[in-house]
Amino acid sequence: MTQRPQLKMLSEQEIQQIHSESLSLLEEVGMKIQSRDALELLKEAGASVNFDKEHAYFPSSLVEEQIKHAPSSIQLFDREGHPAVLLEGNQIQFNPGSAATHILDRETGARRHPTVKDVIDFARVTDALPFIDAQSTALIPADVPPLLADRYRLYLLLQHSTKPIITGTFALDAFDDMKQMLEVIAGGPKKLRDKPRAIFDTCPSAPLQWSELTVHDLLLGAAAGIPIELISMPQLGATGPITIAGSLVLHNAESLSGVVLTQLAKKGSPVIYGGSPTAVDMQYGTARLGAIESMMLTCAYAQIAKHYNLPTHGYMGLSDAKISADAQVGYEAATGFLLAAMAGINNIAGAGMLIFESTQSYEKLVIDDMLAGMMKRFITGVEVNDDTLALDELREVGTKGGDFLRLRHTLAWFRKEHYMPGKLVDRQPFESWQSQGALTSLDRARERVKEILTTHDVPKLDDSQLQDLNAIAKNFMKRHKNSSLPHGPS
Repeated sequence: MTQRPQLKMLSEQEIQQIHSESLSLLEEVGMKIQSRDALELLKEAGASVNFDKEHAYFPSSLVEEQIKHAPSSIQLFDREGHPAVLLEGNQIQFNPGSAATHILDRETGARRHPTVKDVIDFARVTDALPFIDAQSTALIPADVPPLLADRYRLYLLLQHSTKPIITGTFALDAFDDMKQMLEVIAGGPKKLRDKPRAIFDTCPSAPLQWSELTVHDLLLGAAAGIPIELISMPQLGATGPITIAGSLVLHNAESLSGVVLTQLAKKGSPVIYGGSPTAVDMQYGTARLGAIESMMLTCAYAQIAKHYNLPTHGYMGLSDAKISADAQVGYEAATGFLLAAMAGINNIAGAGMLIFESTQSYEKLVIDDMLAGMMKRFITGVEVNDDTLALDELREVGTKGGDFLRLRHTLAWFRKEHYMPGKLVDRQPFESWQSQGALTSLDRARERVKEILTTHDVPKLDDSQLQDLNAIAKNFMKRHKNSSLPHGPS
């Protein structure tokens, strides 16, 4: 059996202590929840609820019981209904981070607001990358009204990619529109429940609050059988304790409250224990997503989630750098991806992301795809058996001064043992590199993006699906008094 490289941040005793303190926090301090429906569910389940103050106190027994109902494995499907992403155990999958308000222009490198065309192009690039397993609604298009941006991003991605999608909503009336669009692609509500195509992110507000919007989406998504991803976001020293251990207690309490709510909405509903914690920079007041403390907290909470046997998510591989390819991007992204892979985080979000989770980069996205391939090779570990030990080959070559290049064993194993990163990594002799233009990592990444956008074709939806999708889009555009949107239904 191959040994998988693993990272553990906490001892079992420390996990138990954090779990116990989280239960005490939920029982004694509770959560502010701006939803009467959620409060009613909690009251019926035995929680102490104050409707006037929108506050609930979670009995420890209720939390412990609901954790047991949440599934340990979630399968996502592609557009054709084929299994595409499996979230369980130590499986790792990669996707771009969500909801960036800026993008780095792939021609000039300038930071600007994204457009609908960027949403489409970014989706097409993501669709073509072999190690980025899922899409996300990665960009917020500035040429679409804010109240329509959430559902319109999904409308575009469903047409321009076949991969599963991580998404979320910005408005109370958006969830039904988005669910209807997913049902069109899946073939109806039952097929969507049986073969989910998307994950919906829902975010508690640190410390210890659920807003009306997020709990609304959580309850509706859970009732529909759509996987819900809990994104707790404590900021160390700001909205959470300055210590990693203290913010772990807060993060865990908020996440467990979300698990309880999903299971009360529908027992057995798929839920993912995730997050986007940050360390606050005390000099600049910025959120340091590329900081080692943010990565440590994420790896630690993933270990806690595995203690509950829940699928995991984490924002890792992000960089706080301001350009697509420099030393800071390299060390922050590579460190984050490596730690996430060793921690066995199932859904690793952050490919392409820069500048405090606010900006996407086409070039970083394709570089991160290469890094994701490296991580997937790394976690397979070292295979030790009679064939890989190569004893016959060692005896054959022996001390004769020969080499192993021409042996059948080398031909049989080099693609299995060695990850081939393609043209993004330069390993040619210096003279060859220089004579071919002395291209930098950024140069090669830009060429790769251009190549994909020139050659990659996403299969089109069939006519009936596109008509139904357009009808839904026309409906929500009409409700919001918009007669047209870029690349919209005609």
